[in-house]
Amino acid sequence: MINRLIDWTGAIALAIAPFLIDYSLGKLLAIIGLILLSYQAYRNKLLNLLFLNAIGIVGYTWSFLL
Repeated sequence: MINRLIDWTGAIALAIAPFLIDYSLGKLLAIIGLILLSYQAYRNKLLNLLFLNAIGIVGYTWSFLL
């Protein structure tokens, strides 16, 4: 049950993020969504998605901090 909640929360955050990406909230939603979806990718041993999510997290964090 908790895994589904984490998965859906990450998906919803990542679905909303592009509409707000010019604002800090959009970048935070993208970071949070990618972190939560990384947990799902890890559980399913999807290393390619973990790699892409890690790059996205670093990129959005960089953008958020600048």
